[in-house]
Amino acid sequence: MFYYVYILQSLKDESTYIGSTTDLRRRFKEHNEGMVKSTKAKIPWRLIYYEAFLIEETARKREKSIKTHGNVRRKLLDRVLRSLDNLSTQ
Repeated sequence: MFYYVYILQSLKDESTYIGSTTDLRRRFKEHNEGMVKSTKAKIPWRLIYYEAFLIEETARKREKSIKTHGNVRRKLLDRVLRSLDNLSTQ
């Protein structure tokens, strides 16, 4: 089993959401079907990044690190969004 940390971006206002799950496809579907209270208002979402872990504790620590350390979050989002921009200009 894998444990995933993921980042979604709202297509409505470009805000981001960071979460974790053991079933990334199911969780992404739940976000876009309005089944998650904290993301319902900003549907639709797109998955812009994820990391997979073998150990749940490692995934939880990574999620917490991204959420609580502004510098970690900022650097990761900058890298991911730059990558997306490069894809759209090709």
